[in-house]
Amino acid sequence: MAQATDKTYLFEKMPVRRAILKQIIPSIASQMIALVYNLADTYFVGLLNDPKQTAAVTVVASSFVLLTAVSSLFGVGGATMVARSLGQKDEEKAKQISAVAFWGGFICSQIPSLIFLCFPSPLLYLCGATEATYDLAYGYLKWVIIIGSPFTVLNILLANLIRAEGKALIAALGVSMGGILNIILDPFFVLPRFLGLGAAGAGAATAISNMIAVLFLVTYVAAKRKTTVVSLSPKHLKYAGEHIKSIIPISIPSVIQHTLTVVAVSATLKFVSGYETEAVAGLGIVRKLDLLPLYFSIGVSNGMLPILAYNFASGNSKRRHEAFIFGCAISLGFAVICLVCYEAFAPFLTGLFIDNAVTISYSSAFLRIMVVAMPMMSLCYPMIVQFQAMGKVKEALICSILRKGVIDIPLLFVLDMLIPLYGCLMVQPIVDTVSLVFAIFFYRKILRDEKKNLAANAL
Repeated sequence: MAQATDKTYLFEKMPVRRAILKQIIPSIASQMIALVYNLADTYFVGLLNDPKQTAAVTVVASSFVLLTAVSSLFGVGGATMVARSLGQKDEEKAKQISAVAFWGGFICSQIPSLIFLCFPSPLLYLCGATEATYDLAYGYLKWVIIIGSPFTVLNILLANLIRAEGKALIAALGVSMGGILNIILDPFFVLPRFLGLGAAGAGAATAISNMIAVLFLVTYVAAKRKTTVVSLSPKHLKYAGEHIKSIIPISIPSVIQHTLTVVAVSATLKFVSGYETEAVAGLGIVRKLDLLPLYFSIGVSNGMLPILAYNFASGNSKRRHEAFIFGCAISLGFAVICLVCYEAFAPFLTGLFIDNAVTISYSSAFLRIMVVAMPMMSLCYPMIVQFQAMGKVKEALICSILRKGVIDIPLLFVLDMLIPLYGCLMVQPIVDTVSLVFAIFFYRKILRDEKKNLAANAL
């Protein structure tokens, strides 16, 4: 009973700013650790001072995003519906939804493994691999996706479900554990003085770390099965037909966004791979640095989601709106700080990853172009999550596909033709701006509709 009271207090009674901070601080922390271990692969491989090894990690990185898309298929919708069920005081429904989400994610996590196992060559070349980098890229791919896909997917998915009932700290511990282990294992697997496996070693460290993190989260859920609404019991799968219909539509915008990110990043790599290998390596370094404000924004959005969904379901639109505005302010503020620092210290920051003058020159120029997108991006993610929490699938979907897939691919062709190589990096600031404009328009319309409904009900 105390457990239910604690949940109610966090979602309903705790001061809004305190409640948001209680949820987003662990979420941001876990994202930062996930970022560090993502950077660790590039950093330790970069210590080899071999642009081909760094380029190999870069090529597979776009495919790795596909795993986030798979986890989102059940993780985002599952977490949203768990939080809504709690807002409606229906814990049994929350248990059913969490079990359906977990097993659905587990089954779907096998798909990327099978696809890349059967068709590694065409897919890697499509992602930007060349004759010089293919073997190295396959070594990294084998561990990160073919072997490690289920562990990566379930780690993210379980963290989302646990966070949905207000246990952001436990979710953060699971994700962070995988990150910390990856950082510890990377030098032993990558560097010549130890196992010396290079890019393949970085992939092995990632797969092993995520496996251990999943075991931790599964053990936690099993130990707390009498008090948590997160269930892994297969007996709840008899409700799969009922709940999948509500989980999947909410998840679709996130899935499409992540999937189209793979397409867009792969397309950018394909354009850049037509230039020097150092340019590909430089783009890989920039993609890693670009993850800092992105992961921060995702951390804020993930932390906000349960509070937004709960208060939407319980009808407390004032509290939901206040939580949303406060979260957006935090996300935007951090993005602006990153923008200033990246513009000022681009050569120094990119030089941390590799001691190669040509690569540093490319990556510094790339970074200064791409960071312009950060403030817009920092608001796009919370906006999309807000729409998902409210069940506004159409609005979330439009904003998601505007960010990735609709206008960015044509722009790649146009800008690369007008400004060879560097034009490719100008695409993201443009599409994030367009997406944000649409998101603001949609949200203002939603607020106007809410005011009209309140006025009508008052009469």
